[in-house]
Amino acid sequence: MSQPTQQRLYDFAKMALINIFVHPYATVCDLYCGDADADKWAHAQIGHYIGIDAPSSGIDQMRETWETHRKSYTAEFFELDPCTENIETHLEEKTNMTDVVCCLQHLQLCFETEEKARKLLHNVSSLLKPGGYFLGITPDSSTIWAKYQRNVEAYHNKSSSMKPNIVPNCIRTENYMITFEVEEEKFPLFGKKYQLKFANDVSAETYCLVHFPSFISWPGKLVLSTWRFKI
Repeated sequence: MSQPTQQRLYDFAKMALINIFVHPYATVCDLYCGDADADKWAHAQIGHYIGIDAPSSGIDQMRETWETHRKSYTAEFFELDPCTENIETHLEEKTNMTDVVCCLQHLQLCFETEEKARKLLHNVSSLLKPGGYFLGITPDSSTIWAKYQRNVEAYHNKSSSMKPNIVPNCIRTENYMITFEVEEEKFPLFGKKYQLKFANDVSAETYCLVHFPSFISWPGKLVLSTWRFKI
């Protein structure tokens, strides 16, 4: 059975980042690793893998996969939430020793509050060695917000007799549907949630918008930039 288009695009983005930034024998820390694919790290020929995820997240399955197949790299796993707990207190000897820190899943959920987002970046900074890379994947919030604003504007410009057929908080295409809970005029920095459902999915998933100007301006010792894969 073939993979859905969005999954193929997601896998392509992951592999592109890994192929560009991860070098052989690198030490990699994978945040929210519960659903990660262990094979991609073996393909990249990394030396050591550190998997971190919240308890009850599926990290045990990731650990079992590594132990069963005995990948070419060494690995260790920690049950911690990267956006609520201080990683330094649990991984003291690992601080500033990692070549690559990645958050290829759930990065957007760290923008539920400012505190969570800042904690995540603090943990990333404490893990990375000088010259290391932080890699993350998240939906393009700027594009989503622009489409949402156009919907709201169109709704308010329509006559009252036509409004019942228009849903301003919903972005709908043949491939996906995005639904916001409440109407807002300004891009909220944190906590703006939406439901994303692809055409072949049974249920929707909850996401948060990521305000990239804030994200990029905070890090201190980190220098962040963005790459976009347009679909």
